[in-house]
Amino acid sequence: MKYMLLMQFSAAAADFPAIDTWTPEEIRAHVGFMQDTNAKLSAAGELVDAQGLAMPDSARIVRSHGGGAPVVTEGPFPETKEWLAGWWIVDCDTAERALEIAAAVSAAPGPGGAPLGMPIEVRRVMSAPTEEL
Repeated sequence: MKYMLLMQFSAAAADFPAIDTWTPEEIRAHVGFMQDTNAKLSAAGELVDAQGLAMPDSARIVRSHGGGAPVVTEGPFPETKEWLAGWWIVDCDTAERALEIAAAVSAAPGPGGAPLGMPIEVRRVMSAPTEEL
């Protein structure tokens, strides 16, 4: 079964210090941890995809009503406290294994090397129905 692990970050430092306050060494340690995690998941045959996302100030919201030009606005909006920082898609035998991976990622090092305790949302990837409607 495939699961998507969604890594949340906090621009408002609601859960931990904002990443723009980390030292370059702390950022390198964090990224290195993520790269090591991805390598281990890949070696185990569980990694489908993993990506980091740009900061939310470059995000755009697109709405189309099927005719005319779409409306493009900046987003997410300033009142957003958390934002999606990246994701993993993993292919695991059990939901428990997906939760185990999420727990390991949640403990990625932050300032001073302390585990961040990041919120990681775990959602099963659904597939389209295979029978005819």
